[in-house]
Amino acid sequence: MIDGIARVLTAARELPPESTQQAVGYPSLFLLVALGALVPVVPTGAIVSSAAVVALHRGSPLSLLLVFLVASAAACAGDAALYWLGRRGVHSRNGSRWLASLRGRVTPERLAHARERLDTHQVSVLVLSRLVPAGRIPVMLACLLAETPLRRFVRGDVAACLAWAATYQLIGVLGGSLFPEPWQGIVAAVGLTVLVGAVPALWRRVRGPARGGAAERPGASGHEHP
Repeated sequence: MIDGIARVLTAARELPPESTQQAVGYPSLFLLVALGALVPVVPTGAIVSSAAVVALHRGSPLSLLLVFLVASAAACAGDAALYWLGRRGVHSRNGSRWLASLRGRVTPERLAHARERLDTHQVSVLVLSRLVPAGRIPVMLACLLAETPLRRFVRGDVAACLAWAATYQLIGVLGGSLFPEPWQGIVAAVGLTVLVGAVPALWRRVRGPARGGAAERPGASGHEHP
């Protein structure tokens, strides 16, 4: 066993630096993205964009293709695992902590909106839910409560994960093409990813008071003209 470990270490030292990075980088990318689908604290978009920056500076189209395929597969695997865990809670008398966690992250209004859209445009809603920050969980919970089979959910989720990986890889390519050093491109890509994630939240905050004001105006006019 010790001889086998020594041979593996010797072979690793003899690999070119880029090959070593790829051997470690792609499995790490898969694990981080899949984990991010289960645990929302992992910034999967920023991870994919950063990996795309590194692949871009290698100058190899194959590296970019591998980042895209690995990220897509990992996102789909993570979504499928989370959906399977949630379905166990739906069909269990006592539920499950995974289903309870999903419910706790979605407001009733967002869940109702997701269920309405899901009735008419299932695949397109799944795709958009992956592209809109914080949009994935409400749609997934709506699918769970509608008892959508896992196989049907995965079929729609494949397109969603492909679109998601392509979007964040494009952000990484844009950020990486602006600077000569990879670390500079990573900083730019992460900044763009954070900006993309912050825009919908800011829009909801700006739009919220306007809706409240509109709701109050009919009441005021009612008092003025009884």
